Amino acid sequence: MLNLIGTYECKADVKGRVMVPSPLKKQLTPVMTEGFVIKRAVFQPCLEMYPMEEWNALMQKMGKLNRFNRKNNDFIRRFTAGVKTVELDATGRLLIPKDLLSFAGITKEIVISSAINIVEIWDKEKYEQAINDSANDFADLAEEVMGDVSDDANGIS
Repeated sequence: MLNLIGTYECKADVKGRVMVPSPLKKQLTPVMTEGFVIKRAVFQPCLEMYPMEEWNALMQKMGKLNRFNRKNNDFIRRFTAGVKTVELDATGRLLIPKDLLSFAGITKEIVISSAINIVEIWDKEKYEQAINDSANDFADLAEEVMGDVSDDANGIS
C-alpha cells in the first residue's frame, strides 16, 4: 500500500496544469506508469487523485454492491460523477480537467495534500479555511475516530 507524505503549495496555470512537487513525484514514481484517477471529493470542495491500483481496489469493493438497490445505484453514480483518468506529462505536470477545476473552485493558488494512499487537490483558500474550521473540533474527532483503536501487541491504544 502506498503511504504518501506531505502538503505542498503550487500554482495552476490558465489551462489547469500543475507542476507536481518533486518530493511528491518521487513518492508517486512506483505507480506513475499506471496513471491516476481524479474525481470530486465526497465531503469537501476538493479533488481526490487515486493511483490506478488504489482506484481499482476501491472499484472492486464497489462492484460488490447490489445495483438493484436504488441507494447503491445512486451512490455509485454520484461517487463516479466527473471521474477522469490523468497522467503526469514528461515534465511532471498534471492537467486537471476544467469541470473538476470548477467543482473545486481552483483558480491559481492550490494545495496538494497527501491523504495516506491518495492525494487531495485544493484551492489554497478553501484548504486553509477547512483546516482552520476543523481545528477546534480536531481533538474530539481524534478521540472519536482513534480512541477505540487498540493494538495490544505494541501497547498502543
